[in-house]
Amino acid sequence: MERLPNWLTWARLVAVPIVMVLLVIDDGQEGPARAWATVFFALACATDFLDGYLARRWHVITSFGKLADPIADKALVLGTLLMLILIDGIPWWPFVVLLVREVAVTVGRIRLASMTVIPASRGGKIKTFTQLVAIGLYLLPGMPAWVDTAAWWLLVLSVVLAVVTWVDYEARLSRARRGANADAS
Repeated sequence: MERLPNWLTWARLVAVPIVMVLLVIDDGQEGPARAWATVFFALACATDFLDGYLARRWHVITSFGKLADPIADKALVLGTLLMLILIDGIPWWPFVVLLVREVAVTVGRIRLASMTVIPASRGGKIKTFTQLVAIGLYLLPGMPAWVDTAAWWLLVLSVVLAVVTWVDYEARLSRARRGANADAS
């Protein structure tokens, strides 16, 4: 049971290409493949909340989980968002901002992984939740236009949150680097 949170993280990573392929198969028709993509996306989202909850409850927080969980989140968000851009034609610029932010934060975390782990901040978790809800709304087949409008504004909000939390992560990474350099001296 101790490994279940990490297995849930792996399951989320496996779900990413499944969602992407189903969206390619659907090709914007909002048919059965889109419905299945939505189901897999929702299940992957559920693993995001469940793995963290179980890890904390069972006191099995691992370095792998601290690093892989946010990477799985990023893969799910960016992979699905890319497909929505290519298939549904939603604007591309939120993807670019999110991609640059996520690469910068992830590279910074990995560079410091041997010295310290920078856990996800509360703002980062809110950003991820907002992204998942926005993308989930976009995925729902057969919805009225107002649902796409709500999804758009949630996506824009998530981009704002991404930039704000990016600044916070950069400050935390900088403090961690200074602390590691001071310890090495």
